[in-house]
Amino acid sequence: MTNPYEVLGVKEGASQEEIKKAYKELAKKYHPDQYGNNPLRDLAEEKMRELNEAYDYLVKNNQNSSYSNTNSSYDNNIYISIRQDIQSGDLFSAESKLNSVQNKTAEWYYLTGVVQLRKGWHEGAYNNISTACRMDPNNLEYRQALNALKQRNNGYRENYYGRKSSSDDICDTCLKLWCLDTICECMGCDCIPCI
Repeated sequence: MTNPYEVLGVKEGASQEEIKKAYKELAKKYHPDQYGNNPLRDLAEEKMRELNEAYDYLVKNNQNSSYSNTNSSYDNNIYISIRQDIQSGDLFSAESKLNSVQNKTAEWYYLTGVVQLRKGWHEGAYNNISTACRMDPNNLEYRQALNALKQRNNGYRENYYGRKSSSDDICDTCLKLWCLDTICECMGCDCIPCI
């Protein structure tokens, strides 16, 4: 988890005025409107989100308390923000915030799994949500997500491993015909004449 003081470049226990000044300077530097259609605009938007979160956190909370004492509260706020990003479909922002978290809790694994699931990465989603369930076995939300994923995976694996599709049968038949024709040609015959 990135320390909000570090994000704004101020020392822990900085005054409200120092925090506001640092925020304004960084906001001028990273505001996305400056970048127009530049490819760096997306990075600037992400940096502004990070700056806004750190600023909001430090203004709303007693900035004189040490970061380590408020780390748990900051974790909760970031997870709420990540859930909002997922719900709005902003997976890039959600993933960026998850990557900034240092203390990987059950909630971190669950939300990482949800993001991966939304991206279609079923294996990673399954692994992360399973980890969340092992870390917090009494969490009903995690359990329900894991059960739904297991059912989805069973259907997928059955189709993938259990039954061949008709396209597999066609490919298999073509391969056998090609092999038969090659063997016949080696023996002086021609099973499938070239036109």
